Amino acid sequence: MNTKLLMSASAILLGAIGISLTFFPQEISSQLHADPANMQIIFQILGSLYFGFAMLNWMAQWSIIGGIFNRPIAIANFSHFLVGALALVKWASRNGNAGYEVWALAGCYIIFGILFGRLLSTQPVSSQIEPKPLT
Repeated sequence: MNTKLLMSASAILLGAIGISLTFFPQEISSQLHADPANMQIIFQILGSLYFGFAMLNWMAQWSIIGGIFNRPIAIANFSHFLVGALALVKWASRNGNAGYEVWALAGCYIIFGILFGRLLSTQPVSSQIEPKPLT
C-alpha cells in the first residue's frame, strides 16, 4: 500500500476541514442551523484539532507505517475515520435535509476508514524497511 499517498490525501482533507472550521465558523454554523454566537469558539477549537491532525499526517507521510511501525498514528487515523464515518452516516440517514456534502464527506470517511484499517493489518513492503545504501 502506498502510505505516502494515503497520509498525504488524509492530511489534505483534514487540513481543509480544519482551515474551514477555523476561519469560517459563522458561515458553517449557519449552514448547520446552529447558533453562531455559541458555536463559533467550539468550531474554531475543533478546526485547530483537525489542523493539528492534518499536520501529524503530513509530517508522518515519509515514515514507515503499517504493522507495528508507527502503529499509534495508524490507530488514531483508523479510529477517527471509522467513528466519524459512523456518526456522519447515522446523522445523514436520520436527517432528511442532509445535503450531498454530508454524504460526500461520509463517503470520504468510509474510504479512509477502510484504508487505515487495511494499513493496520498489513506489514510494510520490504523496500520501505531495508536501509538504503549511502552513495
